[in-house]
Amino acid sequence: MDHSYHSLDHHFQLPHVRRVATAAPLHWLRLGWEDLRANPLASLTHGAILSIVGYLILAYAANKPYLFTAAISGFLLIGPLAAAGLYEISRRRELGERIGWVESIRALGRHRANLFYCGIMLAFMLIAWERISAILFALLYSGNLPEVSNLLRDVFLNSEQLRFTLAWLGVGAALAALVFALMVVAIPMLMARDTDIATAMMSSLRAVSVNPGAMALWAALIVIAMAVGFATLMVGMVVLLPLLGHATWHAYRELIE
Repeated sequence: MDHSYHSLDHHFQLPHVRRVATAAPLHWLRLGWEDLRANPLASLTHGAILSIVGYLILAYAANKPYLFTAAISGFLLIGPLAAAGLYEISRRRELGERIGWVESIRALGRHRANLFYCGIMLAFMLIAWERISAILFALLYSGNLPEVSNLLRDVFLNSEQLRFTLAWLGVGAALAALVFALMVVAIPMLMARDTDIATAMMSSLRAVSVNPGAMALWAALIVIAMAVGFATLMVGMVVLLPLLGHATWHAYRELIE
């Protein structure tokens, strides 16, 4: 494993990855909260816009169970890219600057090529997951499609649908873990450095490999926050999304030298 990483370092010129404490994600959240409090208007504007978009997507998928479940998990897949403006707010605050929402969006133009490629990759993952979700419903779900309002009871807590539930959760978790490992600090790195997407993703993958405990906790905290956001019909996302976005910037700063 070490030999393979040395080869990656030589080929991609990867930066050094620091080892952090398992509880480091809690520190990242505290720092993220400080960023949010220091620039609430711009941060919460990002959160409100993303929450409205998420609500509209879920509303559109409300009568399509396979699409609804894919939309919920898909929100996690596109999260790293959607938070790019929040990374810029944290980056500029670190430099002693305070910027508004419009400036945070304009700053993305400096990295538009890399962000575009990231968007293409995440869109491909999202479309693939939507198709896989539809196929799993068609092949493994028995009976009539449930109402979205009864999805948890009729599908995931129904012993008769155990095979479908295990397959759906297994495939979804594997895809989410892959995206998390490749992207968790990749986009903040692209925002901060003159680097390419391959180097950023390999650095992200290495950060996860070097710090499995901390990154597992970080992934769990993200899932919990998203669950709270969905449970509040996206209202909680107005605060939770900026908090996670700012915290992700600090994760990058602590993990990548």
